Amino acid sequence: MSKRVEQAVANHKKGYNCAQSVACAYCDLFGIDEQTAFRLAESYGLGMGTMGTCGAVTAMAMINGMKNSDGNLEAPATKKTTYANMKKMTQEFFDKNGSIMCNEIKGMTGGEVLRTCDGCIEDAAHIIEEILLSEKSEE
Repeated sequence: MSKRVEQAVANHKKGYNCAQSVACAYCDLFGIDEQTAFRLAESYGLGMGTMGTCGAVTAMAMINGMKNSDGNLEAPATKKTTYANMKKMTQEFFDKNGSIMCNEIKGMTGGEVLRTCDGCIEDAAHIIEEILLSEKSEE
């Protein structure tokens, strides 16, 4: 397991929510300080506070945007690639966990618990490294 995957899981054990755990483990690669990433990701925990889309998945989206967006406010040209990456990342998370929805993953819809929060965080971090950061996966 890479140091950043380990850091994401350790962040959760310190009290960060799932989104914060993942976002804060990678934010420095994109010039974002940890406190800013922590604040930006806070509302995405607990499935955006509604047991909706898993916070680890929304953090993957944040990292994907930080990695791929050209930041061009006048003529953005990177959305197609960013969306394609997100589709691939989301599908991989779904394939590993059977859902991207917090309430389903946690068994709140009548099914079994599919994965722990730590497991979802670990999976999201591995997906970030496999799809977005393969050349940086040992950082």
